[in-house]
Amino acid sequence: MAKDVKPTRKNLMAIEDRIDLSERGHDTLEQKRDGLIMEFMDILDQAQDVRSDVSETYDTAQRKIDMARAMEGDVAVRGAAAALKEHPEITTQSKNIMGVVVPQIESSKVRKSIDERGYGLLGSSARIDEAADAYEDLLEKIILAAEVETAMKKMLTEIETTKRRVNALEFTLLPRLYENQEYIEQKLEEQEREEIFRLKKIKAKKEAEEKAEEEAAAESEAAAVEDPEPAD
Repeated sequence: MAKDVKPTRKNLMAIEDRIDLSERGHDTLEQKRDGLIMEFMDILDQAQDVRSDVSETYDTAQRKIDMARAMEGDVAVRGAAAALKEHPEITTQSKNIMGVVVPQIESSKVRKSIDERGYGLLGSSARIDEAADAYEDLLEKIILAAEVETAMKKMLTEIETTKRRVNALEFTLLPRLYENQEYIEQKLEEQEREEIFRLKKIKAKKEAEEKAEEEAAAESEAAAVEDPEPAD
């Protein structure tokens, strides 16, 4: 509370410094929050597009695999899947978006030629190849979706954290500092008025004493003139 602060000029200067620092921090955090929200909206639009792509690609892949099973048999499809020797590889790096570190996922060996799929030309069919193509496409979309979704969650977390800091400064710290500043300024003004009043009293008392001394000296001189000492 403000009454717990000693009303001294040193404390007033310290509070004014804290207010200046807090106001600049508040402005900086507001700019960061607004920038993060703009970036988040861009990522959100991208995420919505990616989700739509994943959903459509999944439906396509499901139709392709169902067709392959119907035409070639479930055993042939499972055999082609089991023949895969090189599995996709995923590496993660990071990038910085307005101070927020988000993942950047890169994949390799997702897209394969018929030879690279392991089942060879003799064990293949157009239906199985189409299903494999569709699922490779789906896997690429899923990897991109994972990157975008993770970035979106990290951005949202940082936005919430920044908003809490802005609110803490705006509604808690700065109002308390303003209150302390006003309290100290009022107390210092009161002390200044009391000091001026005290100095005026001292001055008036001194002037009264000097006047009394002057009057006493004048009366003494007058008495000496009226009653001179007798000559010998």
